Amino acid sequence: MSANDDLLTFLRETLGSTGVLTDDLERYRVDWAGARGGLPLAVARPATSEQVAQVLGYCHRHDIPVVPQGGGSGLVEGALPDSQTPELVISLERLNKIRSIDPINFTLSVDAGCVLQTIKDAAEAEDCTFPLALGAQGSCQIGGNIATNAGGLNVLRYGMMRQLVLGIEVALPDGRLLDDMKALHKNNTGYDLKQLFIGAEGTLGIVTGAVLKLYPRPQVTRTALIGCPDVASVLKLYAQARRSCCDLLTAFELIPRACMELALEADPSLPDPLDAPHPVYVLMEVAASGPADLDSMIEALFERGLEDGLLEDGVLATSDTQAAQLWQLREAMLEGQQRRGEHLRTDVSLPISQLTAFHDQAEAAIAEASPDSQVIAYGHVGDGNLHFNILPPAHLDDDDKRSLLHELEEQLFAIVAEFDGSISAEHGIGRVKQPYFLESLSAPEHDIMRGLKRLLDPRGLMSPGRILPRMQR
Repeated sequence: MSANDDLLTFLRETLGSTGVLTDDLERYRVDWAGARGGLPLAVARPATSEQVAQVLGYCHRHDIPVVPQGGGSGLVEGALPDSQTPELVISLERLNKIRSIDPINFTLSVDAGCVLQTIKDAAEAEDCTFPLALGAQGSCQIGGNIATNAGGLNVLRYGMMRQLVLGIEVALPDGRLLDDMKALHKNNTGYDLKQLFIGAEGTLGIVTGAVLKLYPRPQVTRTALIGCPDVASVLKLYAQARRSCCDLLTAFELIPRACMELALEADPSLPDPLDAPHPVYVLMEVAASGPADLDSMIEALFERGLEDGLLEDGVLATSDTQAAQLWQLREAMLEGQQRRGEHLRTDVSLPISQLTAFHDQAEAAIAEASPDSQVIAYGHVGDGNLHFNILPPAHLDDDDKRSLLHELEEQLFAIVAEFDGSISAEHGIGRVKQPYFLESLSAPEHDIMRGLKRLLDPRGLMSPGRILPRMQR
């Protein structure tokens, strides 16, 4: 028997006939953005944490590279199988149980393959909320959210995924299972090991379970869309909203007019929300879990913003349907970008106070380098995360588009470095951003990261070539 035959025999004996796939693997080779990976050795579909550990133990003993895979909504090609060296895909789609929920402790214990929307629904059924909110929440899995330290729309109030995990369970590369599923809100005993695996993109182990932090379910939520004259006004308005709405402000999104037009193009059923177009918009949300006069709070913000010339018009949603329609604009603009084909997608992070200066400098640099390209810069103003995307000229062929976008990306990331920012606020590194990431590392950072990789994955079999280069053995 060949080594691959031995692997398939082991997988079938360990996982059962439904636990391993060798045919019809197309959906495991393509992600949401359309990037395509190679043909994997097979797809393992463990149904328990112990099975995940058993598979990793076998691969460790037989030098078989593996790549864990969740819902396929990643944007940096980190979960796609390698096209040069065949890898075993370990899909967590069958590891999808909600283990327990404690509405008094405000915690929820889950398998890593649980879909985010399922978790949110389970929390809501207990009058709680799990605040992570993503466009892909109907398909992304919580293990992938943890592995990429997902952000989303509510980071302003609730923090990144890193702040929402209390306990974790991880299958280590050598086949051992690290069980740290403690539902403790305070635990100050030595190194916080779970933080090593949050954001590690499957390069140090596979997250198999987690204890998540819940919050009281908001009883009152208000959504508003505001038209503003420029990005500088948006930042000043944010400072006012942060102070006047305090901790009730959950989202504050920057949407330029170009994005609004992409949304209306992608979903013609959506109305243009204000009477006249505006250069930029703010989509904001305020929520309270107890009695609070949110309408008066937002109206006061409107009045002051008008007096200071920071806003030109606005609408406060008067129903859940209208609020959902406003948020649908935010989602439809992503679909509109996707329909335009090949484009540069980034998620840079800057100090909030520097967003205006960065935006203006970067926009001017792109306009000078490629006047026919279109800048689509939107994002989460409240946490400094700007999705500075670029649509190339439509008349270029695919190769020329890719070449141009690569040049523009280098210019953009150089400006990010000038502002001491980050090239990734929430998407991660994967393979796509690795060259820029490595350039940004200091010698101590590089040594520590390589040391952690060698300690936990000495054979370099876990998601090789993601975040860090393949290990030389």
